Amino acid sequence: MSEDCAQDERQTRARLTAVTLDETSIERSSPDIEHERAVAIFDLIAENSFEPIGDEAGGPYHLSLAVVEKRLHLVVTRESGDLVVTHVLSLGPLRRILKDYFLICESYYAAIRTATPSQIEAIDMGRRGVHNEGSELLSERLKGKIELDHQTARRLFTLICALYRKG
Repeated sequence: MSEDCAQDERQTRARLTAVTLDETSIERSSPDIEHERAVAIFDLIAENSFEPIGDEAGGPYHLSLAVVEKRLHLVVTRESGDLVVTHVLSLGPLRRILKDYFLICESYYAAIRTATPSQIEAIDMGRRGVHNEGSELLSERLKGKIELDHQTARRLFTLICALYRKG
């Protein structure tokens, strides 16, 4: 098999094909937030690079997210439903970034109504910077557990934000 074919096969296997939210631990929210969650899941599934460290059999994978006692449970299974691994992350280290991100998003939405285009652009640049900081911290927290690229970390952080957004 050529090196390019091997790389294509790995990219096909090292990915998520489904993401679900545990309905018993993640409360339903307003229609707007439910839509935001659905879009975040769609974007994550559409393009990602996701592989549990040490899984020799490979994917593609399904990811189920649950929040239990202020911890994020990431349950990774194969498409067949066979459990691959479960990782539990304390979200304490992300709380400050989540709070900052929500505050800057509020500022952005308020600015859209009254600010100049250059002010809106400056706020949006700050929002993207905080989003990058959150995705980098998430990558650090998953290091040695799940291998994912920067864009996948960004999309997963977006989904976590949508889970914690208040209605």
